[in-house]
Amino acid sequence: MTGFRATVAVNEPVGCPLADVSACAGEQIDGVSRSSRPTANGMIVEEFGVAADVSIAGDHGAEVTRVQSNDREAIYRFERESDTNCACEIIEQTGTPVSSVRAQNGSLYLSFRTLELETISEIVEELRTAFDGIIVEELSQDHEDVTADPVVVDRNQLTSRQREIVETAHEMGYFEYPKGANATDVAEELGVARSTFTEHLAAAQTKLMDALLEAERPQQ
Repeated sequence: MTGFRATVAVNEPVGCPLADVSACAGEQIDGVSRSSRPTANGMIVEEFGVAADVSIAGDHGAEVTRVQSNDREAIYRFERESDTNCACEIIEQTGTPVSSVRAQNGSLYLSFRTLELETISEIVEELRTAFDGIIVEELSQDHEDVTADPVVVDRNQLTSRQREIVETAHEMGYFEYPKGANATDVAEELGVARSTFTEHLAAAQTKLMDALLEAERPQQ
């Protein structure tokens, strides 16, 4: 049996304190944990760590409190209402656990594993109903053996503009971890607005995902 691993970027999710903190701190935030059940007041508690000398001052839409610190790291905690739009919860409501969460420059990067490629497509569509700027940052497949099972994707399915945007983003390291360039950097290189870049990239990724899904289906 094989499985897939995906990392989805949620660019500037509205109402996410974690993303807001990463924008103010100017640092990548990982090691995120959260309570599995809401408190008696219907709140979800989340914690994260940053370097001890990093300032997170700013308006995050929630009260962020330092709960522990040493010379290297500070741990912060905040509460949010459990019924608010949360990208992690949207993914997990599909029955897919989120394996890692990180935030950087105001965006979330959520990684998860699935057995079916169709599940990734469904998750992306669910996220797009709640947030703008949803992009598949990484998609890989694990194999039980070394036998290759290549999937050929026709580049002509993309418009020339979409190919230019995907190629430029790739060349600038947009899909790398850590990133060589963010969405604003690539948009400036292309001479377009950031929103235009993310729209074209999302459209291109949808076409590529459709091609991958079609290749995965058994031939009649």
